Amino acid sequence: MIDHVTIPVSNLELSRAFYEKTFAPLGWKVAFGEANVFWAFDIGQGLFEFEQHEGAITPVHIAFRVQSRELVDAFHAAGMEAGAKDNGPPGPRTLYTPRYYAAFLLDPDGHNIEAMHDE
Repeated sequence: MIDHVTIPVSNLELSRAFYEKTFAPLGWKVAFGEANVFWAFDIGQGLFEFEQHEGAITPVHIAFRVQSRELVDAFHAAGMEAGAKDNGPPGPRTLYTPRYYAAFLLDPDGHNIEAMHDE
C-alpha cells in the first residue's frame, strides 16, 4: 500500500483552491502543510500531496478509487467548476475491465487526475 504521493505544482495556492473544490464531494480535506511549501490531503488510506516547484513540470497521471459511480460524476462536476480541463467525461471504460467507470480532469498544471470506480 502506498502511504502518500507528492506531485509538483507551479502555483501552490491555486492548486490548493482547485483540489479543495474538486475533492469536496469525496469528503477529502487538507490535513496539514505549510504555506509556500506543500499541502497534504487526507484521502482515506493515504495522503495526496503537492509541493511548490520552480521550473518545468512534467504532468503525471493519478487515479483515485472512489466508492460509487455517483462520486465519479460529482468529482468531475466539481473539478470542472473549479476550472479543470475535461480529459474524459464520466463513463464506462470497458477497455480496462467490464465494470470500470471513470472521469479524467487536467489540473492547473496539466496533471491527469482520474476518479474511478470498478464494482
